[in-house]
Amino acid sequence: MNYLLPTLRNKEEIDRIIRDTIDKVLVLRFGRCSDNDSLLLDDILQKSARDVSKFATVALVDVDSEEVEVYVKYFDITLIPSTVFFFNACHMKLDSGTADHTKWVGKFHEKQDFIDVVEVIFRGAMKGKMIAHCPIPPERIPKYQLLYKDV
Repeated sequence: MNYLLPTLRNKEEIDRIIRDTIDKVLVLRFGRCSDNDSLLLDDILQKSARDVSKFATVALVDVDSEEVEVYVKYFDITLIPSTVFFFNACHMKLDSGTADHTKWVGKFHEKQDFIDVVEVIFRGAMKGKMIAHCPIPPERIPKYQLLYKDV
C-alpha cells in the first residue's frame, strides 16, 4: 500500500530528509504499519503524493523503531498516527483548533483535506510564517484527549 512512500528507519535518515528538503513542505507521518488508522492515513498520503509533489515531499516513520525514538520523544508522539510538517528544515505548526499545534493527530477524512493542509502550510512558509491556520472544517478535524503523564 505505501510502496511509493519512503519509510525512514533511523535518526540519520530523518535528519537527512529534513536537512535536504528545500523549498518544499516535508510531511513526516509517524505511525505503525500494523495500525489501522496509520494504514488509512498512508493510503491518503500515497494517493496525494503526486498531487502535492511540486510543493511537498511525503515520508513515513515507524514509531516502533528504537533508532527514531529521539524524534518520537521530541515531538511527543503519543497518539498514532501523527503527522509533522517542516519547511527548509524548520518545524511548521498547524492551528487546527486543538491544544497541540505541533502536529496533526489522527488521519485525514479525505485526500483533499490533506492536500489543502499541505498547500496552506506551503503558502504560509513562502511568506515566512511558522504557523498556518487549518483550512479543514472543524467537523472533519479528529478529536482527541491529550494525555499528561505524572500530572
